[in-house]
Amino acid sequence: MTTPPAPRLRPRRPAWAGRNYTLLTAAAVVTGLGNAGALIAAAFAVLEAGGDGGDVGLVAAARTLPLVVFLLIGGALADRLPRHRVMVAANALNCVSQSVFAVLVLSGEARLWQMAVLSALGGTGQAFFSPAAEGMLLSSVTGEQATRAFALFRMGMNGAQIGGAALGGALIALVGPGWVLAVDAAAFAVAGALRALLDVRAVPPREPGGGMLRDLREGWREFVDRPWLWSIVVQFSVVNAVVGAAEAVFGPLVAEDHLGGARPWGFALAAFGAGTILGGLLMMRWRPQRLLLAGSLCVLPLALPSAALAVPVPVPALIAVMFLVGVTIEVFGVSWLTALHQEIPEDKLSRVSAYDWFGSVAMLPLATALAGPAERAFGRSASLWGCSALILALTLAVLTVPDVRRLRRRGTTPLAGDGPAAVGDGPSAVRDGPGTAGDGPSAAKDGPDAAGDAAPEPVSPR
Repeated sequence: MTTPPAPRLRPRRPAWAGRNYTLLTAAAVVTGLGNAGALIAAAFAVLEAGGDGGDVGLVAAARTLPLVVFLLIGGALADRLPRHRVMVAANALNCVSQSVFAVLVLSGEARLWQMAVLSALGGTGQAFFSPAAEGMLLSSVTGEQATRAFALFRMGMNGAQIGGAALGGALIALVGPGWVLAVDAAAFAVAGALRALLDVRAVPPREPGGGMLRDLREGWREFVDRPWLWSIVVQFSVVNAVVGAAEAVFGPLVAEDHLGGARPWGFALAAFGAGTILGGLLMMRWRPQRLLLAGSLCVLPLALPSAALAVPVPVPALIAVMFLVGVTIEVFGVSWLTALHQEIPEDKLSRVSAYDWFGSVAMLPLATALAGPAERAFGRSASLWGCSALILALTLAVLTVPDVRRLRRRGTTPLAGDGPAAVGDGPSAVRDGPGTAGDGPSAAKDGPDAAGDAAPEPVSPR
């Protein structure tokens, strides 16, 4: 008698990890691998072309300037059109701009103005991508498991940052920055293909709006009516600026002069990613009741990397600092996403996200452009100490806002029409089972990118 073979068990995803959530996570991992190396490669491409710290800052500013200009339009557009189409179009633009950037660097013909223009195109793509991506992510999980889902998403993205940063630093040292930029272009192509597969058939058609300006006004009202929201965004408008200047400009310069070049700086950035993995594991189990109080306290260590670069400390100490900051900022990132998911209505999430992003990056062009002149005027060490002082002062200030200290996690309540198995965590909860909704309405605030798709990505309240 022949015994029939045992049935092969298919691994089952958790109930909250629907099709859209899985595709979004996979795409974020792919772009995380490419972007982590590209962040380092862009700076070293400028230096190899004969540029100095001021030129590195100007190229970084060229990326963030169109990001600031187009973000609000991108948010309004993402609440009008299918968000996955906006994301795919933005990925296509980023793929093309990074491909041309890579070809110019590999040919040895890259000029500063060309790198600035291509960086600006990348920033334009990010401006349209980020609000749409944040809306898709927030609407792709159930409310009851939102914190766990966001933690797992960010663990995947940040895990890719570990490998991408370490590999990127090593590849720059071995074959130069051009090949790292080419890998990033390929990553955008793969991620765009994955996002094209997002299933939005269950999403109800958008109601006709009253025009772009009316949409922006509605998003603004949602934004300013919540002190916890606008106060943290104001905080991070400065925090992101100084962190961006420290990591995009001063970090590579300190690495070049004192740490041994691109490889150790890549390892330091990878250590930050490793810390976020541990922070994600922590947030898979820990559900702080006062979301923003716990998260904001964990922003205070963000002042340490600038201080470490100011000394500068030896490479092992810098790696330890970056690891610690990765752990703590992940607590904030997951708490921030959970607060947005809980408090913001689904149909306004992309517009609110756009105001969030706008505030978070508005000062980046100025800060990165002024990093070189600040170094010449005050010295590199003094400039970095100033970055640390600003981060500490603003974080302590935001902790004085009552809503930041008091906002609590809500209990779960059933969503109308979803049956007993579907639970929500507030007005923005959207069910994502078979026939995924996922086209409704982060980083961190996040570490390198809640949306998982743009380099360089600032630490932000997304």
